[in-house]
Order: sequence, then C-alpha cells, then structure tokens
Amino acid sequence: MWLRWFPWKLLVSRAARARGLIDPWKILSRLEGFAQPLEGKVPLELIRAGLVFHSRGLLNTGAIQHNLDWIWPFWVERQYDPTDESFIPRAFSITHVNLTHRNWTAVGVPGCKELPIVDPRGLVTPFWDGWSLDAWVVARDGRRLVPSRLDDAGQSLDLDDGVAVVTRSAWNGMELLSRAEVDEKGGLPACRLSLTARSGGEAVLVVALRPYNPEGVSFVEEVRLDRGSACWRVGRHQVVAFDPPADRYGFSDYHSGDIHTRLFETDDRAGIRCKVGMATAAALYAIDGNAARQVLVNVPLEPESPRRIHGNEGAGWKRALAGTSILRLPEKRMQFLFDAAVRSLVLHSPGDVYPGPYTYKRFWFRDAAFILHALMCAGLADRAERVLDTFPGRQTHTGLFHSQEGEWDSNGEALWILSRYCELTGRGPKPEWRRAIERGALWISRNRLPAGQDERYGGLLPPGFSAEHLGPNDYYYWDDFWGVAGLRAAAGLLESLAEERAASGFREEADRFQETVERSLARVALRLGRPAMPASPTRRLDSGAVGSLAAGYPLKLFGQRDARLLDTAEFLLARCLVNGGFYQDIIHSGMNPYLTLHLAQVLLRAGDPRASGLVRTVADLASPTGQWPEAVHPRTGGGCMGDGHHVWASAEWVLMLRNGFLREEGDGLILASGILPEWLEPGAEISFGPAPSSFGEVSVAVLPRREEVEVQWNGSWRGLPPPIEVRLPGFDPVAARPGDRSILFTREGIS
Repeated sequence: MWLRWFPWKLLVSRAARARGLIDPWKILSRLEGFAQPLEGKVPLELIRAGLVFHSRGLLNTGAIQHNLDWIWPFWVERQYDPTDESFIPRAFSITHVNLTHRNWTAVGVPGCKELPIVDPRGLVTPFWDGWSLDAWVVARDGRRLVPSRLDDAGQSLDLDDGVAVVTRSAWNGMELLSRAEVDEKGGLPACRLSLTARSGGEAVLVVALRPYNPEGVSFVEEVRLDRGSACWRVGRHQVVAFDPPADRYGFSDYHSGDIHTRLFETDDRAGIRCKVGMATAAALYAIDGNAARQVLVNVPLEPESPRRIHGNEGAGWKRALAGTSILRLPEKRMQFLFDAAVRSLVLHSPGDVYPGPYTYKRFWFRDAAFILHALMCAGLADRAERVLDTFPGRQTHTGLFHSQEGEWDSNGEALWILSRYCELTGRGPKPEWRRAIERGALWISRNRLPAGQDERYGGLLPPGFSAEHLGPNDYYYWDDFWGVAGLRAAAGLLESLAEERAASGFREEADRFQETVERSLARVALRLGRPAMPASPTRRLDSGAVGSLAAGYPLKLFGQRDARLLDTAEFLLARCLVNGGFYQDIIHSGMNPYLTLHLAQVLLRAGDPRASGLVRTVADLASPTGQWPEAVHPRTGGGCMGDGHHVWASAEWVLMLRNGFLREEGDGLILASGILPEWLEPGAEISFGPAPSSFGEVSVAVLPRREEVEVQWNGSWRGLPPPIEVRLPGFDPVAARPGDRSILFTREGIS
C-alpha cells in the first residue's frame, strides 16, 4: 500500500531536471491537454505495440545505417537510398522503421495458426517476428542478382492449389524464380520455398539465412549445420532443410560481416555463434551454364508434436472453401482480388480471427466484426460461428467485451455481429450467448454519461481512444453509433430468446440513445453551419469524420440519403482524397483502402455513381499479390502503416462486391447497384451467389446483350419473398413485381 503513496512523480521530476532533461510528467500533462479527459486507462495494447515497434526501430538504428554494405530487405534498400522516391532522412530520428514499403503476403493452410509472410522481392519469414530466408544468384565474374536491390521484379499469387507467392527476378543474364507456400504433407505444416535459378555463365544459387524481416532486425544467435540430414538448426528448435544438400555452406558473424562478402571463401565450419545476434549463413549450389538449378527448402512450422490445425481442416483448401459464394466477373483483376480476399479471410480465422499475419496478429472486436461479417456474406458462416462462440469468454465481469482498454465501441460491435450472424443464417441466438448479450447491452446503458452534463456530449459514451486513427481520446460518434446499434441488436436477439421484457427495455434505451446522439449532432450542425458530422462534438471537420460514416455503413442507423451522411461524404470527397483514395492524415498518414470503401459504401446506398471511382482506386492500390496494407504511401504506393497484409481491407473488398450485387435495405433487397458500367459488354459473365441475406440465399446474374441487359435472381427464401428493387447503374431503378425473377433493361430505356 505504501507504494501507492510514494512520491514517484516528484522524484522522477527532480532526477530529470538534475540531469538537464525535460520533466516527463510535464510533457505528459501537456499531451493530455490536446485530448478530452480519459476515464479509462491508456490502452495497454497500444502502449505495448508502440514499445515493440520502436524497440525494433531502435535496433534498426544501431544495426543498419553503418552496415549498408550488407544485403538488406527491400524496404531498407529503398528507404535508405538517397536517390529513391522512398528515401527518408534519418537525422534526429531515434528509431528507424519501415514507413515506405510495409507490404507482405501471408501464405498458409486453413486452420494453421502459423502464417509465413513473403515481402515484395521474395524474402520469406517463416515464423512470426522471426528471421528470414533470401535467395540470390552470384556469378564468379562479380555479377549479382539480388532481388531486394532490383527496381523491378514480378510477383503474383497462385491460387490454383492453395496459396503460393511466386516471385520472378532477372538481371544481366541471370534469372531467379521462387515459390513460397505452406504444405502439410507428412503430417506437419511446413513452409516450402521452391527455387529455380539460371545464369549465362559460372554462378551459384545462394540460399541465405538473414537476421531480419520486413520490420527490421530479428536476432539469429546460433546456426548449426547437420550434415547427416542436410539442414541448418537455427537456435534450439527451428530447422531449415535442403533438398538436395548444398554443394557448400558458409557462415559469418556480425564482426566478420555479412556472409554475402565471403561466398567464395572456403568454410569448413559446421556452424557459428554470434553474440550480437546477427549471424548469417549461406547454402550454395553451382549453376552449370544455362541449365536450371532447382532447390527445395523446407522449414517445419512446428516441432514434432501434435499439430495445431483446427479441427479436421487438414483436409485443405477444398474443404475450407466449400459453400463459398462464387463471383464471376469479366474483369480478371477484380475477380482475382475477390478470390484472394476470401482466402485471406480463411487463413486469418484459424479458430480465432486476426486482422493481419504479423503486425496485427491478435484479436480486436473492431476488426473481427468486419472480418466475420465478410466471412458470413461470402457463405462461410460456420467458420465465423466458432469465433463468435468465444465472445462470452472475452467478456469481463462488468459486461465489457474486452480486447483492449479505453475503447467503447467493442460491445456494440460484438452484439451487432452476433445479430448479423442470426439474420444471415436464419438461426436463432444460442442459449449460451444469452447472458453475454444481456450483460453487454447493460454495459452500454450504464456507461453512458449523465444527460445533465455538457449539452454537447451529455448522454453519450465517455471519451476514449476508439479507433486509433480518429485522433486523441474524445467523445467519438463512432462509439455512440456502435452503442445504439448494439442495443438494437441485443433487443432483437433477446426477443428471439423469448426475453420480451429485456428486449423491450433495450429497444427503448436504443431509441433514447439515438435521440441523444441526434440532438448532439444538431448542436454541432449549428456550430459548423452545415449538417456534416465531425468525429466528435468537440471537433471541427477533419479526416476523422470518416468514423461518423458508421451511421450509414455498416449500421444503417440513418437512411440512404440522410443529409448528415451525404454532407459528411461531400466534405471527405472534397478535402480528404489523394490520388483518388481517402487519405487519413491522422496517425495513418496514408491512403486507406478500407476507409475508402466505407466512403464508397455510403455513396452506393445513396445511388451516387462516384462510388465506382473509389472502388476502382482501391483495386489499383492492391499489391500484385492482391493484398492491401493498412495505409498506402501516396508517392511510393507501398504500405506506410500497420500490417502489410491487412485483412480488414480484404474483408471490405468482399463486402463491397457483395453489396454491389445484393444488399439489404429496410425490409427489402437492392440488386445490381454496384455493377460497374464497363463490365456491361455484350456476352460478359457477371454473377454472384448463392449468397446469404437476411431473407435467405440469393443468386444474382447480370446478362449484357447488344441491345439489352437482363438482371436475373433466384432466391431460396426463408419466408415470403422480400420486396426487390433493381438499381442497375445507368438505368432507372425498377421495383420487381411479385413472382418476378428477372428484369430486362434496354440500352435505350427500360422494358
């Protein structure tokens, strides 16, 4: 107890001043002045993530800038090159981090928690936050094919038999083809790197062990050669196996320099230890003339123990994708992005759900709500269900659905996605969810501020960090919209469980909460002189207003053409677009694919054709492997924030295309409203389904002909067919008559 009363602040302040340092408590108090008073704690998850990120950056500062003769990953080679677009002066930067090419692609098999990543030049990192494997072609005459140093290389995602990243590099008569994937043959998942090299003269293919990954330094203290099994043993438990065995092996420690400077030296050692943790190693294969040299490298992802494949998913991709809604588009790039996105959703839901394979490989309710919604809308509700079953166990005794401190949106997100599961599947809520649902809704009600407080935010949820890209802690409307939606969801769920009294109470509370939010918005509109919704009642209009679009997408608390929604969208379109995409200048400082699609969804509901331009921009922002980072650098086109393979973005792509074919609006369905006009060439194949909806499964096909376009649908309804309206872009909307299964549009009008 005495520790609580010990004068820590006074002692720390005195110690800092005595050494000529700034008083840290004074700095913290000044920082707090830029935000609203915070009732909760600073989110430990954000602090932990920031400390890990910048600790790595500090190691990078010490390791990279005075060792630029090493071969480094692609982002370092670009970001440290003063002649490159990606160059960032280092000067007074304490930490050096990847801010220009945060791009990588996960490979794996369904149900396996291990997700190796591959960078844009084929660098493979088999283990989370671990070391990497690279490949080079080096000629005796000094020529070198080093992919990370090339301006251009070809990369693609092969979806024919799972998920594989294929990287092609060529330079000065040398070629290198690499294929990275995860294979589970033999009973254990393994990262497999297949290499094929060619050279016009005498050269070697080099498989190199690298003490870094796409974030920077990752220590390798020891690597040993096991000649009997033709493998390296890295540390105590990790193995790199070669087939066939290499012709030669070489090793180096930090003080001897990077192994690439010693490739042609004789080295009879069986391994090396490096106290600094920067050990490097090379396996060398001779290349004879123009003949191809092929090598297979296997890295077991688990020790020889029971596998962590969830359930029976070892059966592979065919089983995991069974029942998935099928998309057919005439534009192969759009088709590929959808197929890649669905596989990303599957890979990152191996029993839990992750918004990324590396930087964000942990659970958040916010990301989970969108990812699980996309899984459901793509026909994979059973995969989502097992994650939903974990929600009650994530709830605290207060009723908070907890993923990190200081956030007030998680309860609304958890309740909303539970409700969407029931709507899309036609299944009732599970009895074992009942207590969690009621407690979660009570938490929202109890945590609203007293109505008699400041008229701007009285009755809203307290200030919090919310979605961190909105800014410092504040009374965010994003949280309130999710709170209202959560109460409405809880009311519907409890009504399904015959809890009529509780359902009625939460429905009334939702009405009161929404009225409070709308009164706050009306006061803000008077202050701003326009109906647009800022991020909070204390803010001016800025890019954080994108969070207030949640009232329209995905929650539909406001109508399709609500003036507040549309004016917010107009502000964002006029002030916050860069290169055609939504630019979030708060924290992310990049173009955000998933937030661009949030804006597009609001425009889609309103029938605004500008939605298609935003969709096209997001497609253009995708990597060659069909992935998006959390935010995209406006000049390099590489990732500048968050995970380089951002699964929330993948989820939004699936939801955007699904809603373009079919979406619920009130008591009915809207069909074909997101079909891009350029797809409507005669003979094009355009279809989606069968896909779940609130009314049952639906299949939609658009059949363009020379003089007409026909929109067909087929529903397996759970009750009476819903009202259907077809809003094919470029044509007047048409309401279907009872019994209709198609509508014919003529190129000159409607038939």
